[in-house]
Amino acid sequence: MKILRTIAETRAARHALDERCRVGFVPTMGALHEGHLSLVRAAKEQCDIVAASIFVNPTQFGPAEDFNKYPRTFEHDCELLEKEGVDLVFAPAPQEMYPKEPVTWVTVESLSDKLCGRSRPGHFRGVTTVVSKLFHIVEPDVAFFGQKDAAQLAIIRRMTKDLNFPVDIVGCPIVREADGLAMSSRNTYLSPEERKRALALYHCLLEMKKQFGNGEADCAKLIAAGKEVILQESSIRLDYLEIVDADTLDSLQSVTGNALAAVAAFAGNTRLIDNAFLVSA
Repeated sequence: MKILRTIAETRAARHALDERCRVGFVPTMGALHEGHLSLVRAAKEQCDIVAASIFVNPTQFGPAEDFNKYPRTFEHDCELLEKEGVDLVFAPAPQEMYPKEPVTWVTVESLSDKLCGRSRPGHFRGVTTVVSKLFHIVEPDVAFFGQKDAAQLAIIRRMTKDLNFPVDIVGCPIVREADGLAMSSRNTYLSPEERKRALALYHCLLEMKKQFGNGEADCAKLIAAGKEVILQESSIRLDYLEIVDADTLDSLQSVTGNALAAVAAFAGNTRLIDNAFLVSA
């Protein structure tokens, strides 16, 4: 496994590959867990060469967010990626990706202020800017993203289409702990009690899916049922609970087509997200 620190050497390594190779790419911010590794395994199944990136991207964090304390476990991450058979790891320093204060941004106007974008102004501008840079540097044929970050996935798909990137975007299922909590690098912030109470996010989605399975299609009623579950945990502070079209992120009044129930909430000071599709049996 080659660890590449600069844009120049990453491009050189990419261009040295046989042009017939199908290159899969898994962009990460490190602190890897089974959710990330599931993306790597999907890439291994579908591609000849797998590249990953480890880069805690400063431009997607707000001023009061956790950039400085975000978990950084680079050596362990590399051990995990090598064990999974990753070929290339691009791990730049911030000054390599942003040698000057950025003045050029990539923004998906119609989607970036919805769901997490509403709560975290500028977040998705940072995501789409860094992902577009990574696509230019790594030049993958396929890129793999987790469904847990549903808004991010929808926004990257739209950006890729609008900017004509020759990259197929593959969304991979959420990976959960045994009790249902969606895996996240930020789960390490949780105290044992917060970790227990954080299950309210998953349970609220299960209740919404149950009500939908019983024939309820009115989104307001389904959201109310989900909120009742959240309210049972007084220490959980809800950010949003919505039912949206998974492609456009537009709010829905009734469950139709590609409907996604999405939730964000704080367990203590830790902001967590989760989602589930509402699909007729």
